[in-house]
Amino acid sequence: MIKTDMQLKPSDLEAALGRFFELAGEKILALNKRWDPSAGTPVFTVAGRYGSRGWTEWTQGFQFGNALYQFDATGDERFLELGRRATVDHMASHVSHIGVHDHGFNNVSTYGNLLRLMREGRIPADEWEREFYRLALKLSGAVQAARWTPIADGLGFIHTFNGPHSLFSDTVRSLRVLALGHQLGHVLMGEQDERVSLLRRYLQHAEATARYNVYFGEGRDRYDVRGRVVHESIFNVTNGVYRCPSTQQGYSPFSTWTRGLSWILCGYAEELEFLETMDPDEIEALVLPQLPTMDAVVARFRETAEAVADYFIENTPTDGVPYWDTGAPGLREMPGYLDRPADPYNEHEPVDSSAAAICAQGYLRLGRYLSSLGETEQGTKYFQTGLTIVRTLFAEPYLSVDPAHEGMLLHAIYHQPNGWDHVPDGSRIANGESCMWGDYHLMELAVYLKRLTEDAPYLTFFAI
Repeated sequence: MIKTDMQLKPSDLEAALGRFFELAGEKILALNKRWDPSAGTPVFTVAGRYGSRGWTEWTQGFQFGNALYQFDATGDERFLELGRRATVDHMASHVSHIGVHDHGFNNVSTYGNLLRLMREGRIPADEWEREFYRLALKLSGAVQAARWTPIADGLGFIHTFNGPHSLFSDTVRSLRVLALGHQLGHVLMGEQDERVSLLRRYLQHAEATARYNVYFGEGRDRYDVRGRVVHESIFNVTNGVYRCPSTQQGYSPFSTWTRGLSWILCGYAEELEFLETMDPDEIEALVLPQLPTMDAVVARFRETAEAVADYFIENTPTDGVPYWDTGAPGLREMPGYLDRPADPYNEHEPVDSSAAAICAQGYLRLGRYLSSLGETEQGTKYFQTGLTIVRTLFAEPYLSVDPAHEGMLLHAIYHQPNGWDHVPDGSRIANGESCMWGDYHLMELAVYLKRLTEDAPYLTFFAI
């Protein structure tokens, strides 16, 4: 289990963050100079060089979002110009993309960050530029909300690229774009001019995910362990009835793919922060039987976030970096693997540093949120767990210090079952590579912590 350092402080990590931004800046510039957008979106590295994978175009916003965050951290306007120009030139198709569940990744990372920077006074205020970003986020939220499957219990969900039967854990973090659309006063217009509330669908999807993709130790099935996460839930679209757990990128439906868990932890933690900005009357006006009041929503989000946070602590090596799936078969060849730091160079199963980076932000946000409510013991535990993971990731062997390697965060995994990840010569498992979402979430983590250490404005997706 994770050995949480209760003495670690954000200020202890300042030197590591400074080193990271120096490395990251050069890597961002080099990749954008080399990359031809007509080749698709950079997804993950092979032998240190980013390549594309034509599954879905879900990582381009991370590429340009990295540049915007680098400007946020350093004030270097080269990165602002790079991110702003690329958003205009390449992101419009992501706003209108009706075939994916990833709007909260692509568009909040670009249009959302630009709008936030303008609100903070970091970039000049321009009325029409502001409206351009606002319009993109409104439309993105509506397009995402339109990708909807109603289910028998009165809920529904944003379905994945697999089809209307498929509910992914990943999509919880895409709910950000529905939250922003609602915050900006937008609705989805349907048949006969029906006005569909983005807030309603945001809450319904969140409850469906908690109900079907997260386990709470209540005897739902033989594998119901509190905090376990399934990657995908399958529904009968004819009558909307839940059928079974499934997975695309995990080992099995009855183990936990750790990056799926990370999306749950980070997603619900930041949504708890968003709820604090809302008027409870807005939720009560929706008349949702499952979540009738603000108190009910907060309780459900907390229950979900804390369950997966506790599970991750118990089922992750001491340094906070998980193996790619808690049920990966090779782990049986590694007795005591939870009692020591993760080994990215072992002979049996890969680690996934990208899951660690996403979880770290979830722990920091959840811990800070609970502490703000006066629940300092639990809040401090989670916050310090986040810092412990941060210390691991911003040092070797996870920090990419080789200028010839285009990634920032090493030892990430994309799709272990499909065998897409690069296995270097002399190794039996994938290691030493980066992915665009891992790099982005490491960058976001760095900016988040930099702001905490400098007592700067707190970083949220909804400060627009």
